[in-house]
Amino acid sequence: MARVPQPKDADQVAARLLDASVRNTYDPFLDIDWTAPLAEGKAYMPFERVSLYGTDLWRGLSEEQRVELSKHEIASIASVGLWFEIILMQLLVRYAYDLDPRSPHAQYALTEIGDETRHSIMFAKAIERFGAPAYGPGRLLHRFGRVYKAVAGGPSMFAAVLVAEEATDRLQRSTMDDPDMQPLIRMVNRIHVIEEARHVRYAREEVIRGVPALSRAQLEFHRLVTAVTAVAVMDALVNPRIYRAVGIAPREGRAVALANPHYLETRRWMTEKVVDFLTETGMIGGPSAAIWKRARLIR
Repeated sequence: MARVPQPKDADQVAARLLDASVRNTYDPFLDIDWTAPLAEGKAYMPFERVSLYGTDLWRGLSEEQRVELSKHEIASIASVGLWFEIILMQLLVRYAYDLDPRSPHAQYALTEIGDETRHSIMFAKAIERFGAPAYGPGRLLHRFGRVYKAVAGGPSMFAAVLVAEEATDRLQRSTMDDPDMQPLIRMVNRIHVIEEARHVRYAREEVIRGVPALSRAQLEFHRLVTAVTAVAVMDALVNPRIYRAVGIAPREGRAVALANPHYLETRRWMTEKVVDFLTETGMIGGPSAAIWKRARLIR
């Protein structure tokens, strides 16, 4: 039986994160050379993580088209990440509203808002530099985000943040030290991974601290909200419109991707660590666990 993580003092954790922020905070305007030419022929994400990898559609693409698809797919992931970070900033502002501003806990929440502002600008500039559209989520999910950012709170808020952040973090870690990847995306990912590690620690502590205070009914509600939000975000990462960039109809590309065992394994791989954590803390379980299973995010 897995040991349930125990909460640590909120202000002590936040104080350490504030110290780490002083030592390792980046400015995308100064720390990235946006004028550097893109490296010809280099992919924007590992080919084995591209949604069509291993399919007949993939085998029909030239090397140049595969690079192009990797560019549009990472642009889609970045644009959805940007969308969710804007939601996160609003959630954190509401969360900090009720905290004592003198406490390190409140001050780190405000520090994270500053980090997320820079990350959003960094992703936006990267997408622009790639010459790709800002795909973002679909219209329905975009509208759902308006409601979610206004009402979300408690453990499910931080759990959903962890899914979005840790899933993309795992993909970014696989590219940031890979010399076969575009230098620009490697630098963007390196900055995001370093700073996001602090955000993940903060959110994990909030989940660990918040779950034991829930009643059974509240726990099932937060499990359901987490499951629905997590699946919606994961499904949105790859916008079907990206396939037009290589001459594939969006509906066909989407259908092939969702039936592709390589892509389904990539989704599980991206969420593997956060799923383990949420299971340990009790945020995955009960009837809503079926939502995770139907989405093939847990086995």
